[in-house]
Amino acid sequence: MMSVRKNSKGFTLIELVLVITILGILAVAALPSFINVSTQARQASRDGVTGAVRSGIALFRANDLVVNGPPGIYPTTLDSASNAVAGPANLIFTNILSQGVADNRWTRVSDTSYTYNDGTSTFTYTYAPASGSFVSPTAP
Repeated sequence: MMSVRKNSKGFTLIELVLVITILGILAVAALPSFINVSTQARQASRDGVTGAVRSGIALFRANDLVVNGPPGIYPTTLDSASNAVAGPANLIFTNILSQGVADNRWTRVSDTSYTYNDGTSTFTYTYAPASGSFVSPTAP
């Protein structure tokens, strides 16, 4: 009668298949979390630029109040760039932000209109020089 060695080392095929299956299930369960994080990052980027623009507009008016006295004016335009997509060669919001914005998701449409495209949605922001408001009907 032949004897079988019981000290063989390694994993059986069934054990390997089970481990791979469990890892696959964990990866599929974690995927929505990673997708949500990238969406939140794009929203935070948009909100950061929007907040900086609004602060820049308020600082422009505050400076005008100090220099020229009441009532203080808002900038007539937010930048002097031509209508274009922002990027390293095209900065936008340069009249109110000293370094401008070079994020290519922002586009200057006109003196008072800008869009932000996050890859899934496009948000249009409108600047009102009379009131200094910078708002989007489709974004906060």
